[in-house]
Amino acid sequence: MHNKQLGADWLLVGPAADIDEEDVMQFDHGNETYAIYHTIDGFYATEGLCTHEEQHLADGLVIDNIIECPLHQGRFDVRTGEAKSAPVCVDLKTYRVQIDNGNIYIQLG
Repeated sequence: MHNKQLGADWLLVGPAADIDEEDVMQFDHGNETYAIYHTIDGFYATEGLCTHEEQHLADGLVIDNIIECPLHQGRFDVRTGEAKSAPVCVDLKTYRVQIDNGNIYIQLG
């Protein structure tokens, strides 16, 4: 499902109101898992598994613009995907986010 105004490569995630500020939600589509974040600076999306041990980041803790993996406490900047602390050293893939009519969309293309 996509929003015709945004184009076919935009995927509807769900209502923006479903994610509290400084929280993260897991979103699965096809064979992929994504993490959708609501931070103090807005909404962001990354791949959903930690690049270190493939732990679901949606089980982690969001503070400001940082997600902390629940398994080994590696940290990523959700805005850029940048790995910020050991043991993670490989950045996360990020996706563009758009809020339209109160819904979150991510761009997969």
